Amino acid sequence: MHWAHVGEVGFLGGIRFLHWLYRHGGIRLFRVCLFFVIFWFFLVQGLARRASLEYLARLHETSGGTTPPPTLLNGFRHFMRFGENLLDKLLAADIQEKAQASYRVDGAEAFLRLLDEGRGAIIITAHFGNLELCRRLAHDHRAHVRFAFLAHTRHTDRFQRILRAMNPKHEFDLLQVDKFDVATAMQLSEHVAAGGVVIVAGDRIPVTPRRRAAPPQRGKRGGTATPGGASTLTSSFLGKEAHFPVGPYVLGAALGCPVLMMFSARYRDDLSITVRQLAERIELPRRSREASRETAIQPYLDTYVATLARECAQNPLQWFNFYPFWQQPPS
Repeated sequence: MHWAHVGEVGFLGGIRFLHWLYRHGGIRLFRVCLFFVIFWFFLVQGLARRASLEYLARLHETSGGTTPPPTLLNGFRHFMRFGENLLDKLLAADIQEKAQASYRVDGAEAFLRLLDEGRGAIIITAHFGNLELCRRLAHDHRAHVRFAFLAHTRHTDRFQRILRAMNPKHEFDLLQVDKFDVATAMQLSEHVAAGGVVIVAGDRIPVTPRRRAAPPQRGKRGGTATPGGASTLTSSFLGKEAHFPVGPYVLGAALGCPVLMMFSARYRDDLSITVRQLAERIELPRRSREASRETAIQPYLDTYVATLARECAQNPLQWFNFYPFWQQPPS
């Protein structure tokens, strides 16, 4: 099953209420109400529950037993961390909550240097932890940085409206990746040239195939290849091959800018950000040599996947893909 066919585990009206509850009743009352909301979702969302347990099982095995085992209790804890992460997103987006949204950073030098130089960049992230902290990090260092977030807006547009309602200066421009065209590419190029940052998740495959006219052929390492080129390649993630999008790396090569990886997480009461530079510039062969392009992309993809796996091992309940991730994508 494709991830886009799975509804988000949450209700945005409830998010508003829970945030109001937190600000007026404190964290204890918030957690009590959140417990019952998440418990109901855990009972009725069987697909998401099974996906959580599969992820925990693979992580537990590849970590040598150092991460939580795939029990129902830990699956519920995984759901709870997702619910608490929504609050973290709201706090990070709300400038008035800056004191409650303190954080620590590992490896931010490359990112902050780009901001100081006024250079644009691409940040490849994941559905892991709190992406809003990326904006907070930039805002605290250099107030006027614009962000373009490539997303499947069916799941994110309403949530972004909530963030903008809380903070009209919320610096995320949301762009639909399922309607990516030449005009969008030019917009992103101008955005990066002006010192803006493009954020794209690297852990979900494209919403629609690049072409449908011809049946797919098998690319190297199981990539789903089409006449227009592979839209996904495979890499070993937590002990099994999984499909990942090539779009972030092709986009990085097209825009000719530095490409970073960024992940955030909560550990007890501390928020943390991990930043790693993937490449100063991604160089790919010309489109006419598609097999060579896929070969050139693979090391970047493998580096990203390995970094994501390490983050999962360090913060095992903070990867939020509640669908059958290792299932082969539809052709």
